[in-house]
Amino acid sequence: MNDFSALIAQWHRPVDHILYRVLLMGVAFYHVALLMWNPQAYAVTIGGFNLVVVALLILAVCASMIFGVGFKPRRWFWQILFSPYLAGCILVYFSLVRMN
Repeated sequence: MNDFSALIAQWHRPVDHILYRVLLMGVAFYHVALLMWNPQAYAVTIGGFNLVVVALLILAVCASMIFGVGFKPRRWFWQILFSPYLAGCILVYFSLVRMN
């Protein structure tokens, strides 16, 4: 592991707790369940599907599952791409949009 990978791993260390993992996976499962149950209604509540929305939703769900099961990528670019901070922000955004 090089120095930048160690720096990114250290940056993720504060959220590397079981409670945050379960919470992030729960929010991801919530959005996946809503999407699978009624895709048209879910699309209407989040403002419709387009390429950006779908890509962000897929990225957030995948990143939260990767983080939730405890997998830690070795390379720094995968650590940044599948960051729990990024996934959490995206899922919280979709949750807030869905509530309004």
